Amino acid sequence: MSAVTQGPAAAAGALTGLARALVQQGKLRPDRAETLARKAVSSSTQFIDELTTVADQVGMSASQIAKFAADTFGHPLLDLSAFDTDQLPKDIIDRKLVASLRVLALRKRGNRLAVAVSDPTNFQALDQVKFQTQLALDVVVVEHDKLVRLIEASSQSVAQSLDAIVGDDVDFEELIQESPDQTKDETTVEVDDAPVVRFLQKLLLDAITEGASDLHFEPYEKFYRIRFRVDGVLREVAQPPLAIRERLVTRIKVISKLDISEKRVPQDGRMKLALSGQRAIDFRVSTLPTLYGEKVVMRILDPSQAKMGIDALGYEPEQKQSLLDAITRPYGMVLVTGPTGSGKTVSLYTCLNILNQPGVNISTAEDPAEIQLAGINQVNVNEKAGLTFASAMRAFLRQDPDIIMVGEIRDLETADIAIKAAQTGHMVMSTLHTNDAPSTLTRLANMGVPAFNIVSSVILITAQRLARRLCGCKQPADLSKDALLAAGYSEADLDGSWVPYKPVGCDRCKGTGYKGRVGIYEVMPITEEIQRIILKGGSSLEIAQQAQREGVKNLRQSGLLKARQGVTSVDEVLGCTND
Repeated sequence: MSAVTQGPAAAAGALTGLARALVQQGKLRPDRAETLARKAVSSSTQFIDELTTVADQVGMSASQIAKFAADTFGHPLLDLSAFDTDQLPKDIIDRKLVASLRVLALRKRGNRLAVAVSDPTNFQALDQVKFQTQLALDVVVVEHDKLVRLIEASSQSVAQSLDAIVGDDVDFEELIQESPDQTKDETTVEVDDAPVVRFLQKLLLDAITEGASDLHFEPYEKFYRIRFRVDGVLREVAQPPLAIRERLVTRIKVISKLDISEKRVPQDGRMKLALSGQRAIDFRVSTLPTLYGEKVVMRILDPSQAKMGIDALGYEPEQKQSLLDAITRPYGMVLVTGPTGSGKTVSLYTCLNILNQPGVNISTAEDPAEIQLAGINQVNVNEKAGLTFASAMRAFLRQDPDIIMVGEIRDLETADIAIKAAQTGHMVMSTLHTNDAPSTLTRLANMGVPAFNIVSSVILITAQRLARRLCGCKQPADLSKDALLAAGYSEADLDGSWVPYKPVGCDRCKGTGYKGRVGIYEVMPITEEIQRIILKGGSSLEIAQQAQREGVKNLRQSGLLKARQGVTSVDEVLGCTND
């Protein structure tokens, strides 16, 4: 019997939230609701977005949808027409969350925050906001089109305030004219002149606004280049005149508390940029002497990344559950692996944020601490002073710890102490640089860790990569069946229920076709069968085969699933994963 002949209540069984309620009360046909729900999943949007675009066709205006949601789910209804964006509380909810989740802060009183939503059944979004703000939420239902307009106006208001801070675009001629005589001693350069300060401040704010992870200041013989790394790809943003390179580097070194007279050796420092009274961004600064001057790389460290919640990282439901089961155990070792820039630190800090409770003592040793979180005892490793990962770990064990995080296991001494801590009632988390989860176990063995110590301590390994998300301008890709099979899909996967997408390019994504990144994960619990293989001295290939038999998706399989969901493209998956 078809869903239509069974009546609205039966047909709504596969739907959830607002879609289910609309079908149950006869406001929306089941087939139309299912079509809109599928489109929302494939387009990485929300059901309410798709519903509003066809409001006229389904016979319900935005105001009628809002009234239905408020009445059905018992929340107040509010008209946003009279709201002034300047009166809204600023920076309580991270701007990225506001734009992606369609949740807008209206008023904060004490430990309660009133938020405007158009779909009050989007519990995942509300949970993320509650987790990020650590406030109790009072939900108010509003019309979706007005909510979107107010969010866009609020974003523009923020952009305008940033423009007001930096003023007009910097005139390079002005910078050249005010450059000091090159014959003067470089250490006497006045670095507080307005043009250089304004230019650097504009660069930093532009990088934050565009979601960059790094800024590169690169000197060459005949030109000077500045590049941003956005979504994992470097993009040139400026070529200021060579005449200002020394002043620009000196300014960066001054605010990062580095030695401006030392140009022969690399230096590392840190600086902070306050965006508002409630939000500040840290930058990790590294200088490197090159043939034509000092190259500077600034890494943007945004603490809000660790508070976005585990759902925002891109774990599949079964992977998320395996990880949560592991980190909530009383003792053992959880390892996160992947290359530099694959998001290992954000993953670890997301886990630590979940575990960060008043009754728990958490200590971390890092080189250096990239994300600062209240309630966690963070230690910067200092090799010159003798404070190594191993010595920090020994000190932690005398500090009554519950959870220990080690930035990286680099040698046998650190591995040995970490494993002993995991065996004696502590939860230990760390990272390694390996290609996938199975090879992590053989890497520990190659370090000299005995097999029986590995199986008695390591409980889960996560390998990860970051793939670029497709922008909303994506279009179906014309890929042949043979190409999809060669990528790694099975015959069963190609059942015609989905289509792959390709990047196109628009103003929002700067023509790249991609906007943001999503994690691709291989989450491998250490089962009894895998432990037997380790004890027998088995290879990483044998471990990988056993993990596959137990249902663990490798990085390629997880990436192909993301492509199937329309989150990324097949080409992007092939580019960042191995077979």
